[in-house]
Amino acid sequence: MTNNRRMLVLRAVVEDYVRSHEPVGSGSLTRRHHLGVSSATVRNDMAALEDEGYLVQPHTSAGRVPTQKGYRYFVDKLATVVPLSSAQRRGIEAFLSGSVNLEDTLRQAARLLAQITGQVAVVASPSLARSRLRRVELIGLSHSSVLVVVITDTGRVAQRTLHSIKQAGPDTLVDLSEMVNRQCHDLPLGTAADSCQVMADSSSRPGLKAMLRILASVFQDMATHEQTSGLYMAGTSQLTHGQAVSMDDLAPLLDALEEQVVLMKLMQAQSELARDHNGVSVAIGTETRTPGLVHASVVTSGYGYAPVPTGPSDTGGEEGVRDPAALEGNAPVAFVGSIGPTHMDYETTMSAVRAVASYLTGFLSGSEEAEG
Repeated sequence: MTNNRRMLVLRAVVEDYVRSHEPVGSGSLTRRHHLGVSSATVRNDMAALEDEGYLVQPHTSAGRVPTQKGYRYFVDKLATVVPLSSAQRRGIEAFLSGSVNLEDTLRQAARLLAQITGQVAVVASPSLARSRLRRVELIGLSHSSVLVVVITDTGRVAQRTLHSIKQAGPDTLVDLSEMVNRQCHDLPLGTAADSCQVMADSSSRPGLKAMLRILASVFQDMATHEQTSGLYMAGTSQLTHGQAVSMDDLAPLLDALEEQVVLMKLMQAQSELARDHNGVSVAIGTETRTPGLVHASVVTSGYGYAPVPTGPSDTGGEEGVRDPAALEGNAPVAFVGSIGPTHMDYETTMSAVRAVASYLTGFLSGSEEAEG
């Protein structure tokens, strides 16, 4: 689309439809928006937008509604993600600062995001595959069982109980814990697994050698098999009661939300694209490649990057503001996102998702400051 006025008309149609959930006519557009042209001209522009696939007229003589193509153009033309106000950011900080641990923070973050957007909020625990080893503890439970407790740099705690093994003595478990913590501290779990295997190959103590190999297997399993148990979801009831969603669209959406493995893969992939889109990625309808979400949109941001200081920016012009789009690292350690109908309020949702993701990034790095 090259006609600037048509772009303004499309934007106005999307904004009015998001607000009213009713087809939008040319008359209401000219009354509500300062387009600088007559209703007849706007009507012609809307007809052209329909011919180009950006709008559709659901009923004869009715107004028009955006198509998936129209929503995509609208989202892509948002020059920046408008930051939340200072008051809104302080509200996020106040709501989340009372959390007692990482799990509670993530659970509260999902509830808060659902309240802000009126949609389904999804927050994932930091991925073990992208975490670094902070400490491991080996605890003998019986003559044939050992509890392995792994603490990562993101604050996540994972446990594995090993049964039916020839347990080494208590002194060996202590020696093993100290050795692994000394050699593998701050290593990614996959690398820690390799390090344990090297130590096992060079060890002359049979009991220690066997336990090192088992521990290497545990680390490797954690690094390659992510579970959905660390997925926090809120807002399903708000979506069903607060949004104009037909039952024909709602039933498959709710079914899709039950498929947590599929949801995690989708949102993890979207979060990795977010750095190139102002820190937020939006998948609309069929772009989700998920049958149950063909009438929904998914807004996602990654969190857990190392924040980079910047100069004056569009986030408020303050020196030293951390721009969530300018982030270090190969990938986020986890994601936060919102799922709602295609006629969601994209600007509010994108701002809220990015603000909550930025707070969680700060939380993991030991900072309580949330950027909007």
